[in-house]
Amino acid sequence: MIIVTGAAGFIGRFVCMRLLDRGEEVVGVDDFNPYYDPALKEARVQALLERPGFRLERMDVADADAFEALVRSTGARRVVHLAAQAGVRYSLENPFAYERANLMGHLAVLEACRRTDGFEHLVYASSSSVYGERGTVGAFREDQAAEIPESLYAATKRSCELMSGAYGKLFGLPQTGLRFFTVYGPWGRPDMAYFIFTRKILAGEPIEVFGEGRMARDFTYIDDIVDGVIGALDRPPPAGENRILNIGDSRPVGLMDMIGVLERALGREARKLYAPMQPGDVTATYADISRLQALTGYQPKVRIEEGLPRFVEWYRSHFGS
Repeated sequence: MIIVTGAAGFIGRFVCMRLLDRGEEVVGVDDFNPYYDPALKEARVQALLERPGFRLERMDVADADAFEALVRSTGARRVVHLAAQAGVRYSLENPFAYERANLMGHLAVLEACRRTDGFEHLVYASSSSVYGERGTVGAFREDQAAEIPESLYAATKRSCELMSGAYGKLFGLPQTGLRFFTVYGPWGRPDMAYFIFTRKILAGEPIEVFGEGRMARDFTYIDDIVDGVIGALDRPPPAGENRILNIGDSRPVGLMDMIGVLERALGREARKLYAPMQPGDVTATYADISRLQALTGYQPKVRIEEGLPRFVEWYRSHFGS
């Protein structure tokens, strides 16, 4: 039995699917919060509800008593904690959502796991945002300092890593924190640039290109991300270790290059409005994935020239555009 929090989220949905495909029993947890249209979350989880071995719990993981009771009642010894309040810019508008979902939620998961006899492995979502602004100086490595966050979202994710480190030392909890780099693909998050651009281009609306188009992101296709999550889950660290791993594509793509791929997939040219960098954004992200590769054999396979057209195909099918 494995508990996956954020099961109706983008990554959570595909992690649950992969676990079910290999015969695992999965309890998915999600509160279906309205940060973006809950209908998309309901649609994501519908396919899970049709699968044997899956059970859905509509629950806020920050409800510590309820989550601990769930872990105890299911007998789960492994947890994949993906539930979080996402989004850099939204943290400027609604900071307390991040305090509850990210800090209280992570602490509730830690408490439930450390109180479970024979607990085997907690895998939790961190973020590339913890590295802060590093310009375009090369790949981000896990041993580099992550001390100057550019956003509250980044600060909460780094705080979760530090809390996990303390719980590892105090209670011997084996954990893996995964620093996700920009994840994209079918069923993705509507607040992500590629999703927003697709909607606006199809509607004939101009797109805002922040950072004057000079930004770059380590776009990582969802299937590759799931490979890394499952690979890490299957290889728990020694008791007490809080292992931190980058999980990305390690081939950053310029924002203008991404837009070009999207335009070709859509068969339309975008009308572009160039704007300065937004508060909380960073210039570039670039993952050194050597640690994850050494541990699991992880090797990203889907280039953006293949992955974005897959997303466009899904988008047209799902939204009828």
